[in-house]
Amino acid sequence: MPRITFIEPDGTVRTVDAELTESAMQAAKRNGVDGIIGECGGSCICATCHCHVDKAWLDRVGPAGDIEADLLEFEAADVRPESRLACQISITDKLDGLVLQVVGPGR
Repeated sequence: MPRITFIEPDGTVRTVDAELTESAMQAAKRNGVDGIIGECGGSCICATCHCHVDKAWLDRVGPAGDIEADLLEFEAADVRPESRLACQISITDKLDGLVLQVVGPGR
């Protein structure tokens, strides 16, 4: 079972177990991670699960797709090259140890 470390907006570090086939957003919500709202339920339309991927993990997580990148540009605050929506990060064994800084809701 992969483990993901979320750094919540207040700096609290929470490491949670994630199920294969779920998204990082689902793992966060199931474990009560602060700052991950996921209003749209993972449909990539709200940006309330915005995170910054730790730079050491960028290659393994991969870049945002076009729709995700557009949503981040128009709806999210503090967008950086390492910005991703947690709902769009599918959990696999290769993401065991992933570190995500929770940015939370947008503007």
